[in-house]
This record gives sequence, structure tokens and C-alpha cells, in this order.
Amino acid sequence: MSKTRVGIINVTGYAGVELARLLYQHPKVALTSVTGRSTAGKRLGEVFPHLDNLGLTIEAKLAEVELAFSAMPHRESANEVIPLLQRGIRVVDISADFRLKEASLYPVWYGFTHPQPQLLPQAIYGLPELYRPQLASAELVANPGCYATGAILALAPAAKAGIIEPEIIIDSKSGVSGAGRTLKLASHYAEANEDCAAYALEGHRHLAEITQELSQLRPEPPPHITFVPHIIPMTRGILTTAYATLTPGRFSIDSPGKDALRQLYQDFYRDEPFIRIADFPPHTKHTWGNNHCLIYPTIDLRTGRLIVISCLDNLVKGAAGQAIQNMNLMLGFPETCGLEATAVYP
Repeated sequence: MSKTRVGIINVTGYAGVELARLLYQHPKVALTSVTGRSTAGKRLGEVFPHLDNLGLTIEAKLAEVELAFSAMPHRESANEVIPLLQRGIRVVDISADFRLKEASLYPVWYGFTHPQPQLLPQAIYGLPELYRPQLASAELVANPGCYATGAILALAPAAKAGIIEPEIIIDSKSGVSGAGRTLKLASHYAEANEDCAAYALEGHRHLAEITQELSQLRPEPPPHITFVPHIIPMTRGILTTAYATLTPGRFSIDSPGKDALRQLYQDFYRDEPFIRIADFPPHTKHTWGNNHCLIYPTIDLRTGRLIVISCLDNLVKGAAGQAIQNMNLMLGFPETCGLEATAVYP
């Protein structure tokens, strides 16, 4: 049986190169075309020696494929995706260019006017745990942001069940690969090593999709979210801690209440192949290199507050792995196909 031909636009970013690594071992697809701007014409193995086995040359334009991944930066990706859709090629877009349903939010959060706002309602938000039925027939999938994936998965069961008050605080810490390969002072070794810093306190762009998706789960009252991201000196991983006041009377503030909360989360994610409800607060190392999201819900017995910890690999479940999970659903493959790897240890 012939394999489905897939391609990557902008293979040279961290998400693009991670896609190439994961697709190489996928049994049902063939990665036949990859593009890059400054590296066009070079062998992929020349730019990334660990990918030499793929035997590909980086092209300026994507060759004919059946499904494409766009790993272009925000605001640039839409211009690549739109012609592909017009040619009938299905697309998983890793950028934010189709994540938000309201076109008016793009100038606010991303600084550009969307070129095709009529496509936004058609794009399926690519979080399989929430939108699996819609993904099967999707022509365009908007892969979620890495911070957003960890935050939404941490809070979705609580929001859906209506057990928390609208005021939510989300604290996330990410490795430096989340900033991309473009040189920036903050991600230089001497700046990032032995350092931890908060940023985007005025509002990180992923807050828009976190708010959008949690509002879909519980429209009234709308969530009022404070989100503070941090950069820490590691390469991969995101650890998120979310806090919300429990709605009075929903859970007893004691050990049985903790058990009931854990059961709610286990029931919500019971059949999810990549979600694990952890027995203790998870570490980012526990998801290094795989597509899992580990979640630990508990109750602060002193304050009656929900605390949920989640962790994932920002380049896998937070980007490339989730994109392949979406592709599997779009093409009718087993959802876990090509994503069965366990985490790397140590």
C-alpha cells in the first residue's frame, strides 16, 4: 500500500525539524518535500546532520504533496497556506494564523490584519482531546500554541464541569526552544543559563486562544485569566501550574474531595491516548521527546483552591507531535501512529 506524501514548509525552525524527525519513523506517510528560505538547495543532512537519513534536499517551493505542514512564522504562514487550500491540499498550520476565530483579534495579539478572515470559522482548532470528531474531515487544522496546549488541557475538565470560579491564574515555565531558532539576546547561553525570568506580563499572545477555548467549554460566566509565562534554562519542556477557586459546594475540602477531583479528571480523559493523570506532580523530564501531557490535579486544603499541574514537551505535544496526531485523525490513521515513543531518560 502506497504511503501518503506529505511536506513541510519551513523545515529549518525547531518545529519543522522536529516534524521531520518524527515523520521519518511514521509507517504510513512519506516525507517527500521540505522547504526553507536561506537554506534552499542544500541537502537536509547538510543543515541538520541528524536528519541525513531522510535523503532530502531543501527546496524553495513545496513539491506536490497530499498534506502539508506549515511551520512558517506567524503572519507569514497564512500566505503559504491559502494557495495550498485552493489547490485542494489539506494543511496543518503550526503557526497562530488560523487559531483565533475572531479576525479582529489578530491586530491586537499578532499585529497584522488577517488576509482571509472567511477561513477562520472553517479552521479546526487542533486539540484532539476537545475536537476529535471535527478533525477527521478537516481541510485546515490550526495547531494550538505550546503554552495554550498545557494550560487548556490542565483546566478543561474543571471548566467543562463548572467547578471553578471565573478568576484563573496560569503560571507557565518553558525551555528556550520555545523562542525559536532566530537569534535573540534573551536566548543566548550567557543570558539564559542560570536564570529564570517572567515576560509578556502585559499579555502573552497565547492568552487569546486559552481564553477562547476555555470560554467554549463554559461560556458563562466568562473566564478572567491572568497568564504569566517564564523562560527557564533548559532546552525543552513546559511546566504549567493553574490556580482557580473552587465553586462552593462542589467538592469537600478534604482528602475525599481530592479523590473526587482526581476521578473527574480521570473520567474526562479516560480514553485519551496521550493524557496521563499523574500520581504525583510531574516533571518536564517525564515528557522529554514524547507526545504525552501529564496532569496532576489537587486541592489546596488551606484555601479551598484548585491547583492543576501539567507538563509536556513544547516541541512534541506542544507543536510537531500534536501536528502529527492531527494528521493521523485527518487521514484516518490510528491516532498514535508514529507517536508511540516513550520519553527520553535521563
